[in-house]
Amino acid sequence: MHNLTAITALGGQEPRVDSIGDATLRENTNLALASVHARLGSELAARKTLMTVLGSDIPDVGKSTAAVPISAFWTATDQWMFCAPYDTHETMAADLAMQFAGVASVTEQSDAWAVFDLSGDGIKSVMELLCPINMRAFDYGDATRTSIHHLGCFVVHLPAHDGFRIIGPRASAGSLHHAIITAMRSAL
Repeated sequence: MHNLTAITALGGQEPRVDSIGDATLRENTNLALASVHARLGSELAARKTLMTVLGSDIPDVGKSTAAVPISAFWTATDQWMFCAPYDTHETMAADLAMQFAGVASVTEQSDAWAVFDLSGDGIKSVMELLCPINMRAFDYGDATRTSIHHLGCFVVHLPAHDGFRIIGPRASAGSLHHAIITAMRSAL
């Protein structure tokens, strides 16, 4: 039998935490992710199910929800990324697939993405160095897809606290982490 050990996207046994000045970057390994895309002709039914699952309004273009424990953010027309604590929602994609049966396609995304949470003083300056998002207009609950260090990433301005969630390709976690740390060192 194989003796396998789980590692983080950055290759560690524990999530990496970096602090520079009053800002902290945390590798978030406790986030289950699943994409939901309404099927053609079933958009209204998918939206109705989405409201039921979230227990709140549907995230509009460029927005996220603060629903607990499952939240979501808009990724494209009739498409959303769902997020929840992995410890309690490991099977979220399968559960959503049953709830959206016939009206939306659900894809497990947890292992495809590396997630970094950036918080603390001066982080808007860090984000301005990283990506072309207008930080003066990017408010709590806003979400967008952007390019960071030539990588397609999602950025969510977390409504629960003054911070940003950066979600990038897991295969490029090291490069993304390096870009964020470099921007932190430059801005702070």
